[in-house]
Amino acid sequence: MIQVDIIQVVIKILLALLIGVVLGLNRWLHHKSAGIRTHSLVAVGSALLILMMEGFGQFDSQALSRVIQGLITGIGFLGAGVIIRIDRTQKIHGLTTAASLWVTAILGSVVGSGQYALAMIGMMSILLVLVLGGVFEKLTGHLLGIERTSEVSGDELDGK
Repeated sequence: MIQVDIIQVVIKILLALLIGVVLGLNRWLHHKSAGIRTHSLVAVGSALLILMMEGFGQFDSQALSRVIQGLITGIGFLGAGVIIRIDRTQKIHGLTTAASLWVTAILGSVVGSGQYALAMIGMMSILLVLVLGGVFEKLTGHLLGIERTSEVSGDELDGK
């Protein structure tokens, strides 16, 4: 087993934690089911998984690819848990939160691999979308004369 530098491990875990807190705070402020704790756990867990691969000397591309594939699949199940379909209104809630969980896992993996600048640029881009995306959608809809809520209707979901 290859010895990893403890300072680098601490930096990676703390940066993953920061990313989870920042993205989770946005979801928490919007009263979503997955907030600071969930996003932080996803980011730190993803970073730990990549760090574990590094610690075992298994950082070859095939092994890393399999770990990342498993991680993304597993996060898909977690994301599915925050998506709710309301029968009476045929509306879907939680898609943005599910997507933010998914991308938080990816950012945690990026941090675990030591790509700090990429992780921070990614986090800022995602935060920009979370903060300004809804405003931009409403403004565009208003300018185009389209009334649309942030939810997806059941007809759109069913492909009608």
